Amino acid sequence: MNRLGSTRSRRLSAALIGAALLLAACGSDDGSSGSSGTDAPGATEAPTATDAPDTTDSPATTDAPSDGVRRVPSDYPTIQEAVDAAVPGDLVLISPGVYNEAVNVSTDELTIRGLDRNEVILDGEFELENGIRVLGASGVAVENMTAINYTVNGFYWIEADGYRASYLTAQRNNDYGVYAFDSINGLIEHIYAAGSPDAGLYIGQCYLCNALVTDVWAEYNGLGYSGTNSGGNLTIVNSQFNDNRAGIVPNSGSYELCYPGRETTVIGNVVFNNSNPDSPSKGLADLAFGTGITVAGGVGNVIERNLVYDHDRAGIAIAPFPEENPNDDIPGEDEWDITCDVQREAPLAEVTAEDLVAETYLVWNPYDNRVIGNSVAGSGLADLVNSGFGVPTEELRNCFSGNTFATSQPASLETLAPCDAPGSGDWTIDAFDPIQIVTFEAPPSVDYQTVELPPLPMLPGMEDPENAPASPAVGLSLTFDTSVLTLPTAPYYSHDG
Repeated sequence: MNRLGSTRSRRLSAALIGAALLLAACGSDDGSSGSSGTDAPGATEAPTATDAPDTTDSPATTDAPSDGVRRVPSDYPTIQEAVDAAVPGDLVLISPGVYNEAVNVSTDELTIRGLDRNEVILDGEFELENGIRVLGASGVAVENMTAINYTVNGFYWIEADGYRASYLTAQRNNDYGVYAFDSINGLIEHIYAAGSPDAGLYIGQCYLCNALVTDVWAEYNGLGYSGTNSGGNLTIVNSQFNDNRAGIVPNSGSYELCYPGRETTVIGNVVFNNSNPDSPSKGLADLAFGTGITVAGGVGNVIERNLVYDHDRAGIAIAPFPEENPNDDIPGEDEWDITCDVQREAPLAEVTAEDLVAETYLVWNPYDNRVIGNSVAGSGLADLVNSGFGVPTEELRNCFSGNTFATSQPASLETLAPCDAPGSGDWTIDAFDPIQIVTFEAPPSVDYQTVELPPLPMLPGMEDPENAPASPAVGLSLTFDTSVLTLPTAPYYSHDG
């Protein structure tokens, strides 16, 4: 179907973006207020905010500082006031304390930095929406701090060209811990994310994304990583995803733009025990429950040299994604290389009954994915799964080579579909039944406000935050030499140190 020549119907995601920008223009609707304190939380309980400092005799600085550093709270009583006063290239430097703020950023090329990752705490108190929200500003870096107890996201970039999230901790935020949407040219590094019902880390609606994710630890979320309609020089590397409902789930769907999800490289990660019923969840986290790495209707992804073990259902699954009540039909292969900026202008197609399964679902099939050199073990259903729906699995061109595994669906998967060589065999033997994707009943979600989580780990912060110069997200190095990676042999992180 040629969506580019169809009649426009509705742009749900674009409307949401517009609404967000309108709210920002009118001021935050989440009642942002500021206070600072001195104590960092030692466990999962929310820290108690201290009273705001007395600024009666020390009004906020309004003149530009000669060194470009705007200090909170000594110069500005709140982070928001410092951000509002800053100009491109400035550094907003935040002292240890608890800040009950929802900070909106609209100035390009700021660096917003805490002096101590574990003791600079943004606490939404389950009332404020986003810890730090970057609205259309490019080149903004946020680093060395913690965001907890927000009703939406911990750290959030939208429509940014250039972004960086470094040395951030996010816990008990009701959608995502760290979230980049409709943004390109980004680096996400040294992150801990726990207790989010949707995903600890999310990159969505971008192609070509040009993004690098490295040294992330995501646990006790609905999904460790979720990426809807993202990809194109997007690499997830040297990270750990454990005890989520599902580990790493790049996927496609018309509920956001820039579909299908494609060309994400997942390499050198440790993914284990993502079958956690005692976690919060939303949507896709329940469909993918009990899986380590699931490519849900994605195209051209590379899953390589990951250590994946102990999952109730599948270790690595290349599977269809059933989207309920879609906004558009599925683009043909001739449209898979269309970039996001072009596709977003295309009118939507009318989704007809012939496009749907069971009158409700549009099925996104996975094509051209490569699963190479992974170690997969301890899967309840199968270590490796390859399946389509409505299209013979052998026609999907997914391939599997050099993996260490015990079971697969269909059986003898590496003989059926080796990479860079012809395959042979019977695809019907022990084939995966995709109907179970929608019939599977995941355990009920746990409230994100009360779910029992591990204590917040005291993780290393950035080096010399007091004296390091401002470093906005401009000219980032977003390539990673994956040829030097070896297969991990053990977890990167544990709460035992």
